[in-house]
Amino acid sequence: MVLLAFVFTVTWFISTAMAAHLPHLLQEAGATPAAAIAAAALVGPAQVAGRLLEFGLLQRFHPLLSARLAAVAHPLGALAVMVFGAPAAIVFSLLHGAGNGILTVAKGTLPLAIFGPGGYGLRQGVLMVPARFGQAAAPFLFALLLERYGASALLLSTALGLAGLAALLALTPSMTAERT
Repeated sequence: MVLLAFVFTVTWFISTAMAAHLPHLLQEAGATPAAAIAAAALVGPAQVAGRLLEFGLLQRFHPLLSARLAAVAHPLGALAVMVFGAPAAIVFSLLHGAGNGILTVAKGTLPLAIFGPGGYGLRQGVLMVPARFGQAAAPFLFALLLERYGASALLLSTALGLAGLAALLALTPSMTAERT
């Protein structure tokens, strides 16, 4: 439970921070205002594509795979922006959006696969309490980082994404086989 609560907290922190600040962040990385808005506008379609990928190809695999892909997508996109700057803004938006889209499905399927259907509603509520606090704090905290460090604020979201991935890697499908 603690690992999943942590994963959901850091991933929703990242998601909400990007929702609030993505165009500004991309401008800090060197994109023009028009390019930043155009790249940020791709997050929504990428979320839909991620969900379609989840409902198509990824449904054949354990939900841990989907969650791991979702957790690593943002750090990969952020790395592209940190290395290549503004030219990677579209790659970042597509990866972040696809990961976020997959995550919205995984947050429902992963607890079910790990713990089973008994007490599902209560468990979901408990798991999402810290995530909601993370979501509430994200716009303000990320704005502070963005103002002080510019595009280097991506280092925090990348570190959080990788920490979430590490927590997911600590879980294995064999740990859940008896419960599913």
